[in-house]
Amino acid sequence: MTKKLRRTLLSGRILYLHCFLFFAVAFLFATAIAPSARVEAGSSKDEKGATAESRFTKLDGARIHYVNYGKGSEALVLIHGWTCNIDNWRDQFPDFAKRNRVIAIDLPGHGQSDKPQVTYSMDYFARAVEAVMRDAKVKRAVLVGHSMGTPVARQFYRKYASKTLAIVIVDGALRPFGDKAMLDGLIAGFRGPKYRDVVGQMLTAISGPNLPADATERIKASSLNTPQHVIVSAMEGMADPSIWGDDKINVPVLAIMAKNPFYGPNLEETFRGIAPNLEFQMWDGVGHFIMMEKPKELNEAVLAWLDKNKLLKK
Repeated sequence: MTKKLRRTLLSGRILYLHCFLFFAVAFLFATAIAPSARVEAGSSKDEKGATAESRFTKLDGARIHYVNYGKGSEALVLIHGWTCNIDNWRDQFPDFAKRNRVIAIDLPGHGQSDKPQVTYSMDYFARAVEAVMRDAKVKRAVLVGHSMGTPVARQFYRKYASKTLAIVIVDGALRPFGDKAMLDGLIAGFRGPKYRDVVGQMLTAISGPNLPADATERIKASSLNTPQHVIVSAMEGMADPSIWGDDKINVPVLAIMAKNPFYGPNLEETFRGIAPNLEFQMWDGVGHFIMMEKPKELNEAVLAWLDKNKLLKK
C-alpha cells in the first residue's frame, strides 16, 4: 500500500469513525456476517427460539433476500451497512421479535441478494427496502440503519415519508464525512487489485475493543463475499453530495453513536439540525459495530425508545 493511500485511510478513519463510519470509513460500515447466514427460502428457528422466515422478492429483475419474524402491517426494518448482511443483526432478532414484527434485509449486492452490474446508489437501496416492504405487506416501518444503513434510511424517508414511522441511527451519519480528495483516495484503493486488503484494514481500524472474535470473523467473511463492483459503487453512492442535503427528518429519530475523539463537540447539535425530534446517545468504550459488541444494551435502548414514543404498539 502506498504512503498516500495509508494517509488517506488514516484521515478517513478519523472522519469516518463517526461521521461517516458508515461507509467507507466513517459511517460506512454496517457490517455483518458470512453469506447472510445462508438460510434458504423457508422457515427456521434461531438459537433463542424466534421463528425466521427466509424470503425473496425482486427489484428491477434482481432477487432481494430478507428474513421475516412475525406478522402485522407495521414492522421494525433492519438495514445493514457497506459490505455487510443480515447476520449483522443476529443478536437483535430474539429480543425485537418478542415485541413486534421484524424484517432484516440483505441489500442488493450483499448477502444472499443478487449482485448485478448496476449503480449501487442510496436511492437504489431505498427502493429495495420499499420492494421488500411491499412484498411483506408492511405499510409502515421504523427503520434501523447501521452505518451506511443510515443514509439508506434517510433516502427511504425522502421517497416514502408516509411509510416511515421513525428512524434509528446506529453509528451512522447525517452529514458528509470528508472532502472530495479524501473520498477519491479511498475509492481508488477499492478499485485496485488489493482492494480486499484495503477493506480489511479499514474494518479492523473501526472495530471496538470488545468485539468478540467470532463477530470479527463474520464481518470479514461478509466483506469477502461482497464483489468489488459493489464495494466501489456503494462507496461512490455514499460520496454523492446529493444525499447530504439540509432537508429535515420530521419523524422521531434515535441516534446511538460510538464515542471517539474525531467527531467534535457539536455532533448532537448537527444531528438535531436535521432531525428536530431527536434522542441522542453517545456511548463510551464501543466501536462501530455497536449491535455486535453490546447487543443487550442496544436492544434495551431501542425497545425503551419504541415504548416511550408509542411506536409499533405491542
